[in-house]
Amino acid sequence: MKVVVGLSGGVDSSVTAYLLQQQGHEVVALFMRNWNDASVTLEDECPWIEDSNDALMVAQKLGIPFQVIDMSDLYKERIVDYMFAEYEKGRTPNPDVLCNREVKFDVFMKTAMSLGADKVATGHYARVNSTFDENGKEIFHLLAGKDNNKDQSYFLCQLSQDQLSKALFPIGELTKPQVREIAKEIGLVTADKKDSQGLCFIGKVSLPQFLQQQLKPNEGEIVEIFKDSPLFSEEKPEFASKEEELEFLSRKINYKKSDGKVIGKHQGAQFFTIGQSRGLGIGGHKESCFIISREMENNIIFVGEGSHFPGLHKKALKIDNSELHWVREDMKLQNGEAMEVMARFRYRQSLQKATLYQFESALYIEFDELQSAIAEGQFAAWYIDDELIGSGVIA
Repeated sequence: MKVVVGLSGGVDSSVTAYLLQQQGHEVVALFMRNWNDASVTLEDECPWIEDSNDALMVAQKLGIPFQVIDMSDLYKERIVDYMFAEYEKGRTPNPDVLCNREVKFDVFMKTAMSLGADKVATGHYARVNSTFDENGKEIFHLLAGKDNNKDQSYFLCQLSQDQLSKALFPIGELTKPQVREIAKEIGLVTADKKDSQGLCFIGKVSLPQFLQQQLKPNEGEIVEIFKDSPLFSEEKPEFASKEEELEFLSRKINYKKSDGKVIGKHQGAQFFTIGQSRGLGIGGHKESCFIISREMENNIIFVGEGSHFPGLHKKALKIDNSELHWVREDMKLQNGEAMEVMARFRYRQSLQKATLYQFESALYIEFDELQSAIAEGQFAAWYIDDELIGSGVIA
């Protein structure tokens, strides 16, 4: 089988290429040159140059063909511009999820197929397998990686059945230490290379500094809301339906300046996110203040003191039907149906017990426990056992 590997210059994709070669496949390595703006990276050199050199050395070591493809324009159009637009609206995007859906498993995959590839492989800590339904149709399953500390299935939550049918994740059965050990044993230059900590397309950057390339600073006020605010009245209204209750539980509280007290200034609400406590320059409190809301029209940031502040927590979230994606299309809920799942809305978040409710207007996720810092624009993903079956953008 001919397999094209997205060789990134890191240890994970390096070992991916080696394992496929050991399995007897014809392996071709492609390195993606992504969007790069040296003015906002924190290294002295362009990170993609160093990564492409490392990828080339790995390909030479393994004796496999190597090619660089320039996808920087595509990245800017599909990922970077999307990021700017989302932050400007006061939402919190996840570019890594979009990168996989729009680039690695779309344009990159199509490029690989045009080179005669049967499959595309990446160094993700995830697994894919398939079964056949009663009609003989092949169903592909996206499974969590065996290494719980490195599981990256969340980043693949927007992939389709067609994309999964052409995808391979060879290191999904391994732990990170095992991957590094293999790389050391065969003498790969990437064996001890640190994991990338940056955004998927621009390397190690300062996010506010990056956003300021297009979103200009705009001084606004920081308003503190207090725990005894009537906005957090414990009286729960009577609900005519489950849908009405879920709409209430997932609602965004519209704070006003008059609801609290001005305690500081900031340089632009678009540079911050829900749940953030650092970088606010707020003093004089026993506990840290956390962002509970952003009012973009008047450029106001609302904060509350302490990680248990009521305005920071919600029991439910909402996903508009237009933003709903089922990896397992055969498990898609119909109007009025519900499903018990495990869910998360951040990569590093542990899975949470929850119930999905599908209605004509939207899908709701109700959690068993209160959840902190649910932000619009994040991706929520849900699992049954270790299989990721669907995802969506939080409204």
